[in-house]
Amino acid sequence: MATITHPYHPIIYVRGYAMTRSEIEATVATPYMGFNLGATKIRQDWSGKVRRHIFESALIRLMKDYGYCDAYANGTEITGEISSRSVVIYRYYEQADPDLGSGNVSSIQEAATGLGDLIMAIRDQVCANDPEKQADFKVYLVAHSMGGLVCRCFLQNGKIGNAKAKAMVDKVFTYATPHNGIELAGVNVPGFLDMWDMNNFNRKEMAKYLGLKGQPKRVDTLNNKFDPNRFFCLVGTNSKDYDAAKGLSRSLVGEMSDGLVRIENATIDGSPRAFVYRSHSGPYGIVNSEEGYQNLSRFLFGDVRVDGVLEVEKLPLPPSVQKALDAGKDVKASYFFESTVVPRGAATFKLTERKKETYSAIFRKFDQMLRVGQVDGLEEPRSPYLFSLFLDTKKITTGRTIVFSTEVIVTSTDYVIDGVLFFDERIEGESLFRNTLTIRATINDGSWNVRYVMSDDNWSENRGRDVETDNDGWYIPLSSRKGFAGKLRLKYEQWS
Repeated sequence: MATITHPYHPIIYVRGYAMTRSEIEATVATPYMGFNLGATKIRQDWSGKVRRHIFESALIRLMKDYGYCDAYANGTEITGEISSRSVVIYRYYEQADPDLGSGNVSSIQEAATGLGDLIMAIRDQVCANDPEKQADFKVYLVAHSMGGLVCRCFLQNGKIGNAKAKAMVDKVFTYATPHNGIELAGVNVPGFLDMWDMNNFNRKEMAKYLGLKGQPKRVDTLNNKFDPNRFFCLVGTNSKDYDAAKGLSRSLVGEMSDGLVRIENATIDGSPRAFVYRSHSGPYGIVNSEEGYQNLSRFLFGDVRVDGVLEVEKLPLPPSVQKALDAGKDVKASYFFESTVVPRGAATFKLTERKKETYSAIFRKFDQMLRVGQVDGLEEPRSPYLFSLFLDTKKITTGRTIVFSTEVIVTSTDYVIDGVLFFDERIEGESLFRNTLTIRATINDGSWNVRYVMSDDNWSENRGRDVETDNDGWYIPLSSRKGFAGKLRLKYEQWS
């Protein structure tokens, strides 16, 4: 009988949307539904320079790095005992192929029902009739695009599946899922567009199969049906390299997207997320990427979570703009916050990257951060949430310290004075703050020792200084000679 060792539970991969009949047939004709696709190209940076890198695929890497195996033998799915370290492909599109099924495409609800049945079947294959093992049994759901909506329908809709199967889901990881629907040319996919089941991405239809009441403006909530902290969203920010429909999709969806799903629609409210310069699919796709795999493996198997929030205290104005403000003129400006995070030893990937160049930087208005009491409906500052990281102490190669770097950049939009765009003496791209912080943390007897180095000014290998503390916890003070001031608020916690 299979041995269950946390955190290595069965992984169920739920593939994304296949639109046309030929795409469905091509999907059904492959055993791993895309989870086996690798890549030989990565983008070195946003400028488009291509560098060769062999990424074998998430499936192969899980086999090599963590001892996982598939659930096939002798040309079919194994029906007997399987390992708890199995990757199971949910083949819900198979019945849509007339060669293997009825030829009818499953609805989201039907696919979600089948997912629950599959979970129960996997439990029986791993645990047999052992009640102790059944009590410990968990699964991970890993999904691309529409597959994430199938998972949400199963978890959120009270009329779908059974409570026992839902309780067995420990974590969910989604690649490029349109959690708040798909918009083409700025308009949500209409509900009447049932051709190729595209109305699956209409928010009114989504609210129905997700079990949300009424007609909510946004449907990117788990509605208290699953812990959002255990639901990770990986967001693609590369629209340029998505070639579906000969580029028509990326033209209609726009630059602030992965070519199909807009950045603002690809996350769950309250969930951890990362942003990577990858497209929805294709040679530069998000599933077949090193960035995707590194986030996936750390979220599933890591043991540390780190959150970073930037609390803004002062946002300086250029002297000429400050002079206009002092003279009683009306000054308007908003701000971009960029953050890139790289763990020590990473040469070919970034765990998360929010940049202006990829239209993924965090945007905030001045009033949202520093004039909370004067803004209707805003009870506390909208501090930029820079990152949620999952790290793994088992990956440490030297000592007992977890080390990562984060580049933090703060810039302003154009300044508007008395309703007129201000150009005089302004240098485009000038930063209010820019530095790379190397942050290292060691756990001793259940408590953390956290230190940092401003590595644009000092060598990152220096021991650095201790983070500071106040009533709200740990923070790193940030400031610039121009007058910017703030705190990078850090939260470390054990993760399992």
